[in-house]
Amino acid sequence: MTSTSSYSYLHKSPQDVLNDIDFQLTLEPALLTKLTKAFLEEINVGLGRYGEDMAMVPSFVTGVPDGSEVGTFLALDLGGTNLRVCEVVLNGDKTFRLRQQKYKVSDQLKTGEATVLFDYLADSVDAFLTTHPPESPTSPISDVPDVLPLGLTFSFPVEQTALGSGTILTWTKGFSAKNAIGNDVVKLLQDAFDRKHMHVKCVALVNDTVGALLSRAYTSGGCMLGAIFGTGTNGAYLEEVAKIPKLANNPAATKGGYMVVNTEWGAFNNKRTHLPSTPFDSALDRTSINPRFQAFEKFISGMYLGEITRHILLSLIDAAPRPMLFGGKATKVVNDQWGLDTSVMSEVEEAWEMRVTVDPTVAKDLDGVGNINEIGAEPRSFPGEIGENLLWDGDDHDILPRWDILSTPEGLASLNPKVKEKLERVRKVLVNRLEYADGDVELRDAAIVRWTCHLVARRAALLSGVAVAAILLQTGRATFIQDGQNGQTVPSTTEEPTSKKVNGANGTHDVNGLSKVTGTIKDGLEEKIGVGVDGSLIQFYPHFERTMRESLRSIVGSDAESRVEIGLAKDGSGVGAALCALQALKQGF
Repeated sequence: MTSTSSYSYLHKSPQDVLNDIDFQLTLEPALLTKLTKAFLEEINVGLGRYGEDMAMVPSFVTGVPDGSEVGTFLALDLGGTNLRVCEVVLNGDKTFRLRQQKYKVSDQLKTGEATVLFDYLADSVDAFLTTHPPESPTSPISDVPDVLPLGLTFSFPVEQTALGSGTILTWTKGFSAKNAIGNDVVKLLQDAFDRKHMHVKCVALVNDTVGALLSRAYTSGGCMLGAIFGTGTNGAYLEEVAKIPKLANNPAATKGGYMVVNTEWGAFNNKRTHLPSTPFDSALDRTSINPRFQAFEKFISGMYLGEITRHILLSLIDAAPRPMLFGGKATKVVNDQWGLDTSVMSEVEEAWEMRVTVDPTVAKDLDGVGNINEIGAEPRSFPGEIGENLLWDGDDHDILPRWDILSTPEGLASLNPKVKEKLERVRKVLVNRLEYADGDVELRDAAIVRWTCHLVARRAALLSGVAVAAILLQTGRATFIQDGQNGQTVPSTTEEPTSKKVNGANGTHDVNGLSKVTGTIKDGLEEKIGVGVDGSLIQFYPHFERTMRESLRSIVGSDAESRVEIGLAKDGSGVGAALCALQALKQGF
């Protein structure tokens, strides 16, 4: 599908056009705080009622591992063309061993009878166990030693009613298996195991974001938030059961304590009453497959950032009375919907900020590389950051291009040679990735595209910080910075739940103990706040985490932000599902 720009910049100078785009995409600290308050409101509405956009789905997981558990657990991950069977062996020292195998799901299986599909899932688990016999005994927590506990990651809409139970609401992703909707997915799978007399029991149904939290908790010793910042975005965190009114009639409510809640925060502010929407965001939403849904996700996830950038570039290509980019030429990559992938943005920014190794003794004396004013740009006063023995050779600050300097031979000649070298690297990326002829891309084009990519990605990282800050505030780990406490932790007045002990490999484990439930990690005298993350943006996009932390500081202050320990959550849909099976056994399932 081709898309054309509907924007017109008549009666505006080129610099005014750039200034206007910059204004629309720049988020001030006051707005971040306002968004966080709206986020908190939706969190509590979702905790109180079913059927809200921000669903706040109870997972029925009431504790997290601490890394001392041992045992062998299976995971089954179904969510698309392939299914994956995993064996996870927990070593008891915050490490694990993983063996896995993928199996193709044919179109016939996707659209046939549900029993045939689930029989195939059971056959795949059986085949895996035949070729990969368990390396070690099953979990010592299990009452039936010869039965392997399995956690199921089922990436389709489900109404979860217990840790090991959930009703299929609908199929997506090309699946339409008959006689499945309205049935318990765990029972469908277990019936298939039983028909084949397999010694496998499906004990847990898990969302991959909940799995990310559990995975990070095991490898770090504690975690209170699992978050995905990749193709999509979502978060799951530990909440007090007393703060989940919609569970009032559920047996889980009488037990009290804590429970992991899957926020589904990608749907925050679907009404777009608070999000800083621009014409570019509106164009993306209108032409997407789900208009007016997943609003927050469309501002911050990797699936959409390239498309927002493409709309901005098209508006400059089509600017009237004269084009402002690429001489008015648009390639197929730029002209086609979804043609510009977010990976192109990342490559552009990496080209601008090529890494060089530096001596740490001299790094502290460097204030960026080159003077921002030397590149025809207006500087922003953001503090620099120097990595450990590593420095980007470009300043990654939000640099607003100066049209007058970049558009004249004299202005270009005045540029610092190092800046010209960086712009040339970006120019080559654009020629290669956007499929332009070499002569169609000038240094000015490179500067404008790099600035656009940075604006869009920076906004995404700042908004990601809003989501994390909201969870810190919701769980009493921070206060708003304007409350005069610099974001310090508020002592909890909530009565701690009664601990439940279970026998594990290394003695007794406190299922509802404070350290495991609240996700804090002792580091000397200071308690760190454990956050497990996964996704391509947080892992690979230049400075995404750093900018997210900047957002946190502006909302809850430097004290709270400095205690947030962000670490990679390994394989939430695989390892996380196996750990959910562990947790199910701890909870007596």
